[in-house]
Amino acid sequence: MRSRYSAYALGLADYVLATWHASTRPAQLELAAPANSRTIWLGLKIKEHVTTGSDSAEVEFVARYRQGGASAKRLHERSRFVREHGRWFYLDGESDPAT
Repeated sequence: MRSRYSAYALGLADYVLATWHASTRPAQLELAAPANSRTIWLGLKIKEHVTTGSDSAEVEFVARYRQGGASAKRLHERSRFVREHGRWFYLDGESDPAT
């Protein structure tokens, strides 16, 4: 989770795609944006992580970001991950999960 957050913050779309499970991964991902609407990531807080099986887990997090000159916003998500061949992959997530 932390490495994916860092990749988003650094604009490393190839890494984000490489850590996304093939069954749900988009064909492409555009992280670069014009300077006036660029996303600035401000921080990540892991709220909870739960092992849901021998090769599955969920991570609840809050990431703060700002786009352009707008006020900071929060992304609150519960993400599902699966492990294949010893590597963890992001499967999907639920935004604003009820906690």
